Amino acid sequence: MRVWIVFLLCLAGQAFTASITEEEPVIDDVVEEAQPEVGVNPVQVETGDFDEAIDVEEEEVTAENPCLSHHCKKGKVCEVDEENTPMCVCQDPTTCPGAVGEFEHVCATDNTTYDSSCHFFAHKCSLEGTKKGHKLHLDYIGPCKFIEACMDAELNEFPLRMRDWLKNVLVTLYERDEENNLLTEKQKLRVRKIYENEKRLQAGEHSLDLLAHDFEKNYNMYIFPVHWQFGQLDQHPIDGFLSHTELAPLRAPLIPMEHCTTRFFDQCDADNDKYIALEEWANCFSIKEQDVDKDLVI
Repeated sequence: MRVWIVFLLCLAGQAFTASITEEEPVIDDVVEEAQPEVGVNPVQVETGDFDEAIDVEEEEVTAENPCLSHHCKKGKVCEVDEENTPMCVCQDPTTCPGAVGEFEHVCATDNTTYDSSCHFFAHKCSLEGTKKGHKLHLDYIGPCKFIEACMDAELNEFPLRMRDWLKNVLVTLYERDEENNLLTEKQKLRVRKIYENEKRLQAGEHSLDLLAHDFEKNYNMYIFPVHWQFGQLDQHPIDGFLSHTELAPLRAPLIPMEHCTTRFFDQCDADNDKYIALEEWANCFSIKEQDVDKDLVI
């Protein structure tokens, strides 16, 4: 349970978004977003430096680097052309920082282990425009390994634990949020009601029967946590739908530890349009249709 609290705390702080998220809204039927932050692209700089031997005015030396304000998606870095115009080019994988531990490794959908997400996205960029590149996605955090099949009974158990984790992490964020700005004021008001409720099931290892009973008995405590998690993921863009890319910060760390992750999120996409709407997301966690409220995604 402690591992999950740390993971979800990191997720709440968007610690993984920068290192996992691709700027590509396409979803395939394979999985692509807590561990330490994985491979980050090196600082983007232009290819040429100022020649120290040239005596020029200070303002010329400190002229703005156009790459500093030019954003490139993962796998690309900024360079400037002869006219000092910034452009994004595929990153050389050899420029990625070396992995300091196995936790930085990532497994892709081609069943290949990459040293880090930086190495993966640099490789994917080199395949840009090809069918192979279009189908290649980051699958999960850690080296590739055998993921056992998810049985129907196990699939039914998954949302029981997930709902409880979401509730507990919000309570933990609330407890630690004195000056850390982990939650907005509106979110704090919602979580306070859960935190102060004497009927709240305390964090811990609980049987599935107890989790199911608590959800039925204290159903209202779970409505906001489910909406909150949707809002945490719906960021690129904020449009009321979760793409494969937006789910990545949640799915990638989950898969090695929860083998039903892929099947669970696949079934959430009820209309099979490759996007998960708020209504579909809520339904996955057994939130009643009349309780789905876009105003709770705050």
